[in-house]
Amino acid sequence: MTNDSEATDAPEAVDDDPHPFLRADEYLGPAVAEHGELSVETAEDLFERLVVSILRQQVSMASAAATRERLFDAVDVTPDGIRAADDDVLRDVGLSRQKTRYVNAVAETFAERGYSVDHFADWDDDAVREALTSITGVGDWTANMQLLFALGREDVFPVGDLGVRKGMRRVFPDGDDLSRSEMVGRAERWKPYRSYATLYLWRIEEDVVDGVDEVVED
Repeated sequence: MTNDSEATDAPEAVDDDPHPFLRADEYLGPAVAEHGELSVETAEDLFERLVVSILRQQVSMASAAATRERLFDAVDVTPDGIRAADDDVLRDVGLSRQKTRYVNAVAETFAERGYSVDHFADWDDDAVREALTSITGVGDWTANMQLLFALGREDVFPVGDLGVRKGMRRVFPDGDDLSRSEMVGRAERWKPYRSYATLYLWRIEEDVVDGVDEVVED
């Protein structure tokens, strides 16, 4: 089995460009060469991104995309629009009773607290994670998706994601034997650009689109 020294035996980040740093990594470098320079960017609308992440919880991407299309056609996907929509409308477009409750909880919280991309601009990752996971239906996976895809944070490693774990198993020779905590340790080698590393792990594991892996607790 490969020694955990691999977690620290890695090139040192010397500038603000993650791509040369990750390209020099013996495990992730081939993926960077194959897929080019992937980017981490902010989204225009944090609320929309969070609602879409809830739709994706524990279903296939295809199913989530179909529900998303129906939802966006039926209601104004804003905090006020969701609050104004009848629950039967949300159920008719494909939301389960549980997800209907979740998106309503998100809408209430965003309306009350004024959450947005700009609102969280000066918050550190842990504080954002704590704020979002305090909302019913938002677990660690969903919060991490917002940090990565909505807020554009560069050093997020969502080990709770099935695709990330599959990518780790393919990247490391002993990947099939790694626990989640060991994967977190291995990913230390990619700091401070673990969000970019995550994008490459998803590309390596091509069937990531077939599902996600989060258990959401009330």
